[in-house]
Amino acid sequence: MKIDIGISTADRAAVVKELSKVLADSYTVYLMTHNFHWNVTGPMFKTLHELFMTQYTELWQALDDIAERIRALGHYAPGTYAEFQKLSSITQPASVPDATTMIELLVKGNEALARTARAAFDRADSADDQPTADLLTQRLDVHEKNAWMLRSLLQ
Repeated sequence: MKIDIGISTADRAAVVKELSKVLADSYTVYLMTHNFHWNVTGPMFKTLHELFMTQYTELWQALDDIAERIRALGHYAPGTYAEFQKLSSITQPASVPDATTMIELLVKGNEALARTARAAFDRADSADDQPTADLLTQRLDVHEKNAWMLRSLLQ
């Protein structure tokens, strides 16, 4: 059945293209954060273990919201490692870094995700897609706050 929500087919496709990048970056940061939660060591173990768990749990919930918005716009959400790797702007480390490097990588990952979400927001806004813009505003708030909290650990 044809979708008639007041956003053209071309605009929905353009928004989904950007949302798919947000989903891929979100999944990449989720995986990195969960990996670091499992593998962090050192004097800040308890603090970082708990912080990483809080952040990856929030990200896990967000993944569903982003994918479901893509579906509501009439497209399939990317859902494989191969698709995420092609779409993501974030590179994961090849090995387990030390705790300080973990924090630095997560700062960079959250900042990259914020940039990706901001670009997607601009596209959604130009398509007059308020639900997507609202979702992206919420994601920007989370990732900018995460980056700030993590950055504060490095000072």
